[in-house]
Amino acid sequence: MEPDAQRAAFAALMERQGRSFAELSRVIGRNAAYLQQYLKRGTPRVLAEADRGRLARYMGVPEAALGGRGADNAIEIARIDVRASAGPGGLVDEEARRQPGMFPPAMLRQLGVRPGAASMIAVQGDSMSPLLEDGDEILVDGDQRVVRGCGGVFVLRLDGELIVKRLRPAVGGIEVVSDNPAYPMRFVRAGEIEVLGRVAWLGRAL
Repeated sequence: MEPDAQRAAFAALMERQGRSFAELSRVIGRNAAYLQQYLKRGTPRVLAEADRGRLARYMGVPEAALGGRGADNAIEIARIDVRASAGPGGLVDEEARRQPGMFPPAMLRQLGVRPGAASMIAVQGDSMSPLLEDGDEILVDGDQRVVRGCGGVFVLRLDGELIVKRLRPAVGGIEVVSDNPAYPMRFVRAGEIEVLGRVAWLGRAL
């Protein structure tokens, strides 16, 4: 990834996550203006490998997303500009694509996710806590839309809302379950729900 493209990707990621220059500069032990100078003035021209690694881990993204190792072979994954709600639900009028994420192909192969079926969505709310927390970014496998066996965690549309829940097959329909016991289980008939994909991976800033 060229230096200008690295800076553009970093700036877009900062905006999406609501990070400040000072916060991220502290993560890498630099003065508060260091990353502002990097993005606005091109000084330094590229981030040091150690700094890039620390930032990627802190922001919960692969190093390739910041131009690091594997960037040349990384695969772009569509990000959807809505938040899959793990709480009350978020009304979805349209799903606009955002700046794509980057995933190493080896990781996708390990997860068994086809690149063309993958998308990334941010989680909102606490109904899937502690498995999924507010702000987590999840990788969704759009090829996995059938709820079988013991079920799993899926992104779905229900009553006009985009949500992420644990789904379990049941006689005559599907159980929609929250991991947080404060939220009740709901039974729905199969025709009342649109399963968009199974959650295959989550990213979380520490």
